[in-house]
Amino acid sequence: MAGFRSLARQVRDPLGDLALRRYSLRKCLERFAPYGHRATWDHLCARHGIDPEDRAPDPARLLGALEELEEARAIWLAYEAGFAERRRREKHEGLRRPGAFDDWHRRTWGGHGVARCADPEVHPSEPLAEVLRRLIAALGSGPGSACPVCADTGIEWRQERERGHEPWSGPVCTACGIAVPQPVLTDRTLARARLVRHRRLAAAAAA
Repeated sequence: MAGFRSLARQVRDPLGDLALRRYSLRKCLERFAPYGHRATWDHLCARHGIDPEDRAPDPARLLGALEELEEARAIWLAYEAGFAERRRREKHEGLRRPGAFDDWHRRTWGGHGVARCADPEVHPSEPLAEVLRRLIAALGSGPGSACPVCADTGIEWRQERERGHEPWSGPVCTACGIAVPQPVLTDRTLARARLVRHRRLAAAAAA
């Protein structure tokens, strides 16, 4: 199975068939897709003027999308390396992070779905690298009451069941659509998000 770098070389190959180069870019998203495969593809197409169904898009647009993806991946891999080193040091010193923090990192190792968007058409509009910088900054600071990406306070608890994926539940930003890592939100914010969901379900049941 080809790795991210090998696939990226195929995307850059000026002699390669455009359909194959596009396919290779899509395959890159199986290795690194911050919003999940479909939402990250929608994001890259929107930002770089690629028709999602075009099998032979402008190669310059393909390269632009690849470069955005590579910049974000470099940022995330550097963060993962720093996190792994911190954990080794903390374990050696007998220190442990809260379970939710470690669990979240295990689920997102490699960067796939690190800012998961269940709706592929609802995601942040900023460059992927900027979104990851904001997320990483939030992970390195104390819990807050707003989305670490767009600063909106509309946080809602949702349960999703996507085809081919495990059922998932957690806080979601109603503005930019990302699944917000629970460790970056205060207990009060998480409780409020659950209450919003409970009230909506109660209203639907009474209707």
